[in-house]
Amino acid sequence: MDKKNLVIVESPTKARTIGKILGDRFVVIPSMGHVIDLPEKQLGVDIKNNFEPCYEVIPARKEILLRLKKESKNKDKIYVATDPDREGEAIGWHLKERLFKDKEVLRVIFHEITPSVILEAFKNPRDFDLNMVQAQIGRRILDRIVGYYLSPLLWKKIARGLSAGRVQSVALKLIVDRERQIKDFVPQEYWEIEAELKKLNSSSTEEKVLARLERIRDEKIQIKNKTEAEALIQDIKDKQFIVKGIKQTEKKRYPSAPFTTSTLQQEAFNRLRFNATKTMIIAQQLYEGIDIGQDSPVGLITYMRTDSVRVADEAIRQVREFILSNYGKDYLPEKPNVYKVKKLAQQAHEAIRPTLISRSPETLKEYLSQDQYKLYELIYNRFLASQMNPARYLVTTAEIQAEEYLFVATATKLLFDGFMVVYEDKEEQDSLILPLEEGEVLELIRLIPSQHFTKPPPRFSDSSLVKALEEEGIGRPSTYAPIISTLLLRNYVRRIKGYFYPTELGIKVSDLLGEYFPKIMDVNFTALMEDELDEIEEGRIERNKVLKDFYLPFKESLDFALKNIKKQVVVTEEICERCGRPMVIKWGRKGKFLSCSGFPKCKNSRSITTGIKCPEPGCGGELVERRSRKGFFFGCSNFPKCKFTTKTLPEAKTN
Repeated sequence: MDKKNLVIVESPTKARTIGKILGDRFVVIPSMGHVIDLPEKQLGVDIKNNFEPCYEVIPARKEILLRLKKESKNKDKIYVATDPDREGEAIGWHLKERLFKDKEVLRVIFHEITPSVILEAFKNPRDFDLNMVQAQIGRRILDRIVGYYLSPLLWKKIARGLSAGRVQSVALKLIVDRERQIKDFVPQEYWEIEAELKKLNSSSTEEKVLARLERIRDEKIQIKNKTEAEALIQDIKDKQFIVKGIKQTEKKRYPSAPFTTSTLQQEAFNRLRFNATKTMIIAQQLYEGIDIGQDSPVGLITYMRTDSVRVADEAIRQVREFILSNYGKDYLPEKPNVYKVKKLAQQAHEAIRPTLISRSPETLKEYLSQDQYKLYELIYNRFLASQMNPARYLVTTAEIQAEEYLFVATATKLLFDGFMVVYEDKEEQDSLILPLEEGEVLELIRLIPSQHFTKPPPRFSDSSLVKALEEEGIGRPSTYAPIISTLLLRNYVRRIKGYFYPTELGIKVSDLLGEYFPKIMDVNFTALMEDELDEIEEGRIERNKVLKDFYLPFKESLDFALKNIKKQVVVTEEICERCGRPMVIKWGRKGKFLSCSGFPKCKNSRSITTGIKCPEPGCGGELVERRSRKGFFFGCSNFPKCKFTTKTLPEAKTN
């Protein structure tokens, strides 16, 4: 007997998980993502005809399309159960328009892959949200226009194989601008002075108070150099230290909201050192289903592409019961904690949370890989903590006067750990202060000067770049990891020990685009475009108006750039050994190299060496930078005769 319903999802894992939940009356087929898209080697947008997109079947997906067409025959209903976002909506809508126009096609939405949620979702299908589809089409067309016209411009003016993207280029500019801030930064020297004090007539070496000099004659202290510090020490050392006042205040430390995509990527980097792409791959595995020894795989977390901190009422009820029974009433707030929502956050989505709070990380450890366990534990503990009471501290501040000099000592004591019982790397140590009384005279043991220098802003990491993109309104949850991956793939930036360094090529691309396409590279303009795409999804603005407003000034900039940008050529003192012309520096996907200035008549080229000799005995070659699928490395210039490789560059040997 033929099965009666067809279900379309994106991935094989998701298909297996959902298929086992739905049972024999359904056949579940993965589309492997988009099946229909703009053509790969053409613009695929009829600009004169209201920016009409010209879609075609992706060549690698033709067999999938044929299978879907075959499986749809004699089916009662066709369900599209792709992801609950713009991309998922568009994947299903394109299939409906291309294959299933004469059939009943229903859209199914869910944010977690568990039996109860899936079965409920299939009982309540809906029509396609055409505003969501239009927003996705608008983004796709915008990105295609920018990429289609700017990438060839970069090929012509810098090097073939380069690419420019509407959002990736702004992210690159953030990294390049930060690098320049670091290079231009001039450290400023400053000093601090601390007083080590004890009670009068105390013989204990443990009973000390460390207080920092804060003010002189009620003005905030600024000590610029060693001379000023030494002069102050000479003036202070013989003065009497008196406790001016003691203040005790109770402070609360509140838990953070459950994870969104960006905060998960940030925290996974900060705590686990996972880059953004790795985080999303593992989160997808946890969402789509893991075999935990039950009848079918189980989705362990809710949908991982979200900018919402909303939590379903039932999940709130379950976590509150769990806190009460496992931690006690002191840890449970009177009312559920509610977190502030961004203005344009998609409220149909939930925050990233475990699908079942009773499924603790420890109970799943044997079924998860080490990385899956670490990320699940992070998500689980963050959600659990988000519905707990705050931690409470007693903060003691002692002001100690030495005539016109005011020193301050502070101490913190944990009164109640609250949410920190589940969401802290380690216990915070209490800082102690001696019992002091107002008016008490203290004995000076010594004054301790310390030299410091102001520091430049740090380079971006996966965590801080995602945070900056989100704060600036650039990109959306589904785009943060792909943006970073593209910058690395194009060799515009390098990730070194977790931090991004722009390459010479990346700086050139960013500067060229910044000069000739200031709007494309403008953070505020890019954020405005993101807001307008959101407004298309909300039904507040027409797609074509957004495209037209963008395209007309973009075309003017493009025409001007094509006429005025000069070829980026760097002539070197190296001479071509074949024809005697000067060699020039060019850029390719594997980095920069030397090429004959007579190209294409003379096609001689060679690698640019690091100047460091190959360590292999008797080789005589020099190390050059190369690139593989796994990243950059150094190899011998005598390859393939010498196959020496290394990830890190050896230090140059001096005679």
